[in-house]
Amino acid sequence: MSSNKNALIRYKTLDRCLKNKYRKYTLEDLIDECSEALFEFEGKESYVSKRTVQLDLQNMRSEKFGYEAPIEVYERKYYRYSDPEYSIHNISVNESDLKAMNNAVQILKQFKDFSMFKEMNGVIQKLEDSIHSTSQKSIIHLDKNEQLKGLEHIDILYESIANKKVLKILYKSFTAREFNIFTVHPQLLKEFNNRWFLICLYKQKMYNLALDRMESIETDDSLVYIDKELDGDEYFKDIVGVTVSESMDPRNVIFWVDSGNAPYVKTKPLHKSQEILKEDHDGTLFKICVQINFELERLLLGFGDSLIVHKPKKLRLKMEEKFSAGSKNYQNLIVPEEN
Repeated sequence: MSSNKNALIRYKTLDRCLKNKYRKYTLEDLIDECSEALFEFEGKESYVSKRTVQLDLQNMRSEKFGYEAPIEVYERKYYRYSDPEYSIHNISVNESDLKAMNNAVQILKQFKDFSMFKEMNGVIQKLEDSIHSTSQKSIIHLDKNEQLKGLEHIDILYESIANKKVLKILYKSFTAREFNIFTVHPQLLKEFNNRWFLICLYKQKMYNLALDRMESIETDDSLVYIDKELDGDEYFKDIVGVTVSESMDPRNVIFWVDSGNAPYVKTKPLHKSQEILKEDHDGTLFKICVQINFELERLLLGFGDSLIVHKPKKLRLKMEEKFSAGSKNYQNLIVPEEN
């Protein structure tokens, strides 16, 4: 059980004891109650130290978690709430808090149809009931597509990462002729461009596997899970998309965007490292520092004739080849005449 969950159980137990009007609790009694509560949840002996309970009481008294509990010691040995109606579960909120919570509920409701969020449905309903949420339409609409192939795998992948389980995945990439079994150590789930990927350790190297190319998944309890302790922000910091190279250093990519499209690139940077190098009435010269991968190339190509790559030379030449091939495709296109 995580330390955070242990703390929540202790706070809940202390709250129950401190608001009990019919029994006197000493510090030793509170320690015993917390130890017993943890035993019930964990199914094993779990002694809570005196210092831990004292710190819990101190945290409950403070503003640290927003409780500011009125805990008092009377007759120099017994603990209780000075306000008999107080409970940490009765935290007061103002109208502004309720409005913010209601807005958050409306956003959460947009995820309710994803299988991995189904268990949240009851929680969301409780939030709506507790804050007297109205059935207003959602003002914020998030881009999502519940029909995407592979979403049915999110549950087992999420649980396997959380519980540190090795997986055997029957997988077929776009270039493979047949399915292969990948025995992987799942690390992160990543969404990019409305498509989901599993970041995993496979044969001592990091891979990303598209969920829509997975046929079946099962856990392999015979192998010890290897946790790479990946931090998503750190792992993806030098890339656009999901493809990270362990051997490639980020490069300065310099590109020009015409004046009609430059505002879109300014307001939605291609990468957090983006800088403006030069600007005039014709367009803007930008720079980003990233690894050059497939996703970056696709993103740059998506701007069509409104973007020109200046550096690095290898990327510029590749873009030229792509546009040249595309031009030939249109020149050779035979379109059937319409009836």
